[in-house]
Amino acid sequence: MVAGSIRGLTIVAGVRLVNLTKRFGDVVAVSKVNLEIRDGEFLVLVGPSGCGKTTCLRMIAGLEEPSEGEIWIGDRLVNDVSPKDRNIAMVFQNYALYPHMSAYDNMAFALRLRRTPRAEIDARVRQAARMLGIEELLNRRPRELSGGQRQRVALGRAIVRDPSVFLMDEPLSNLDAKMRVETRAELIKLHRRLGVTTVYVTHDQLEAMTMGDRIVVMKDGVVQQVDTPLGLFYNPSNVFVASFIGTPPMNLVEAEVVAGEDGVYIDASDFQVKLPQSKAPIAEPHAGKPVIFGLRPNDLYDRDLSPTVQASDGNTLTAKVEVVEPMGAEAVLYLSVGQTRLVASVGSTTRARENHPIEMVLDLEAAYLFDSETGEAILTAATGHEEILRNSSDDSVPTT
Repeated sequence: MVAGSIRGLTIVAGVRLVNLTKRFGDVVAVSKVNLEIRDGEFLVLVGPSGCGKTTCLRMIAGLEEPSEGEIWIGDRLVNDVSPKDRNIAMVFQNYALYPHMSAYDNMAFALRLRRTPRAEIDARVRQAARMLGIEELLNRRPRELSGGQRQRVALGRAIVRDPSVFLMDEPLSNLDAKMRVETRAELIKLHRRLGVTTVYVTHDQLEAMTMGDRIVVMKDGVVQQVDTPLGLFYNPSNVFVASFIGTPPMNLVEAEVVAGEDGVYIDASDFQVKLPQSKAPIAEPHAGKPVIFGLRPNDLYDRDLSPTVQASDGNTLTAKVEVVEPMGAEAVLYLSVGQTRLVASVGSTTRARENHPIEMVLDLEAAYLFDSETGEAILTAATGHEEILRNSSDDSVPTT
């Protein structure tokens, strides 16, 4: 794929990881990661601290040596290629700017090391500065810049190198909430303009969902699932992915599948619900077995406000309201049903009051079931409703 760059045209490259493994002594930080990152794709590595995502990024950059496996950038095996010769640019969490240099000199430094002609350096630095809206800041030193401005200078330094691949290691984590949202939007626009393959590491699943063409969810050095944002949300492969993706997190309750004469039920001890016909045939073979029942907070409705889901004997429960968190357009309710704790995200006009009962309606078309032993998905919100994933096909990676 050919993409626009600050110089005109550049060939961007995909990245391929084959059985990539990294050990630190007896600790396996990354285990047999296989990934195909396509030309021009914005791929996000996400997971909790210590899951191996930054180690993966550092191996792609050449800052860590793999214990096993291969790293390909384009059609070149780069395991033995030094970082400076991999044609990648990395943006770090802590900006890593030279404090004694101006923003201009920080952005120009790598080009000067390459003995790039002075006129070309000036043109590339100023074009990148215009792109990032920091033209008036070029003469300032890092201490004279805000956190957001420093991060833009760091991005500019990466852009002027005209790399085949951008590697970004939690570049927004040091920004305040407002600046993080603004810079996130700028990064998305920048990627669409440049079309350069980008591998982005974050622990923030909201950041991952809003930015990534595809997302890699990792845990304990192992890839759990690679999918589009909607694919992860509606069709998680296991309990970990289901609980990690989504805010507030999915409700997960130990339960048992019960096959009755009039349908298939989920018995969670403190409450029982009936699965709809679209879900029952998939759950029925698991009758009598322990499962984990899942439902996202936005699929529990205040009965008085339920817009589309009609209440019935099989989809309602009475809960006690423990805490109400007003969030503007919505309210988050922390509920208890016996010993079971649930979270619901409902309309802000709810009349829910702490320490009072409330009738809740459950949208069981969006129910999830997971195997209690393996954690693997049995039933997801996408089961029987695959059309919700059609617009998030893996083939929809935008190109520039």
